[in-house]
Amino acid sequence: MSSVDVPVALLGYGTVGAAVHRLLIESAEDIERATGHRLRVVKALVRDLDKERGFALDSDILTTDVADVVHAEDVALVAEVMGGVDPTSDYVVDLLSAGKHVVTANKQLIARQAGDLFAVAAKAGVQLRFEASVCAAIPVIKVLRESLVVSHVHRVLGIVNGTTNFILTKMEAGHDYEAALAEAQTLGYAEADPSEDVGGDDAAAKMAILATIAFGSRVTLADVQYEGITEITTGHIQAARELGMSVRLVGAATIVEDKVDVRVGPALVTSTHPLAAVDGAFNAVMLQGDAIREITLEGPGAGGIETASAVVADMVSIVGTTGTGFLQDDPCWRSLERLDPGRLRSPFFLRVEVDDRAGVLARIAERLADHDVSVARLVQHQRDAGAELYIVTHESYTGAVSDALVEIADLPETHGKPSALPVISDRGIAKA
Repeated sequence: MSSVDVPVALLGYGTVGAAVHRLLIESAEDIERATGHRLRVVKALVRDLDKERGFALDSDILTTDVADVVHAEDVALVAEVMGGVDPTSDYVVDLLSAGKHVVTANKQLIARQAGDLFAVAAKAGVQLRFEASVCAAIPVIKVLRESLVVSHVHRVLGIVNGTTNFILTKMEAGHDYEAALAEAQTLGYAEADPSEDVGGDDAAAKMAILATIAFGSRVTLADVQYEGITEITTGHIQAARELGMSVRLVGAATIVEDKVDVRVGPALVTSTHPLAAVDGAFNAVMLQGDAIREITLEGPGAGGIETASAVVADMVSIVGTTGTGFLQDDPCWRSLERLDPGRLRSPFFLRVEVDDRAGVLARIAERLADHDVSVARLVQHQRDAGAELYIVTHESYTGAVSDALVEIADLPETHGKPSALPVISDRGIAKA
């Protein structure tokens, strides 16, 4: 049987776009054997026609006018790999409206505007796929949408930003934050402006997408509480090591009493937990549900070829399912309320600097007890200016811990602002 020629287009031809093109050429026979189709790039939208390309292509393929892609009658499938929200959003809407299937690697676009985009796709009868928007080569969206469709996933835990994980593991090896960031930039793991990664924006967008798919209820970037790793110091790293834990930037999406909580922030992970072993620029996502108990997916979460492999996989899925309606619809089928941020329960690690004199520990314990926060473990270190306390609490409400720390910070014996990080353990705090 002869193969079906499928002309496709790319929006963007940078590192990922070039890698997509190369994979389509080098893996053409594999794709044809699997699908009976041969995907061929016929148009690529770029900003500069004269720029040197990472993977050479014919000059007549390049265009600076998106209309050449939108109105190309022979193109039914487009991969968006240009990034950004403006003007990318308008381009994707125009492509979907014109009856073209779209694959995107754009996490910010999906996290912010997925509802509107799926509405346009449904009206036009085309597919919108976005596996590459989260964790690159790790097929977590496919697993959630297909393999676990009846598993009732109620919690997603993830290390979903390779840049921050690389920095934190370098800090564990003795680097300070600035040196670890500089090395990440040298190796290409971090951009010249790393703020989206180290500030938590990137991970928050990915967790919004994962929560939406896992729970079937729309979660946007605005629904995610997040912070990055810029406040993590070597003191946090040393404290974690002493307690048998590691510091990781963890995204957590949870259903509590039919309400959704999604947040991203630094956490202490016990050494026996799977996420503690995720080093360098790798990503990992843990899925917990009624029918599966727990599944962990781990692999490279960034890089041009890794992201391109997910883009191509989505393109192959589209040519294999066009006309069937299989998983092309908006994944949201219900609307869940947001959990009051203070009502999420977790164990916490508290770091407090105080005067080293009688009665200080009692006063701190009293403030915690007033908010029903109980201490599971306490380590004290003498310092020149006083003492440094490492406190691990039993599971407590987030809001209660925050309120207690406000009162502890106001004590005359307290130096500076106490810090609190959630603790993630698979054995419980008592055993940890």
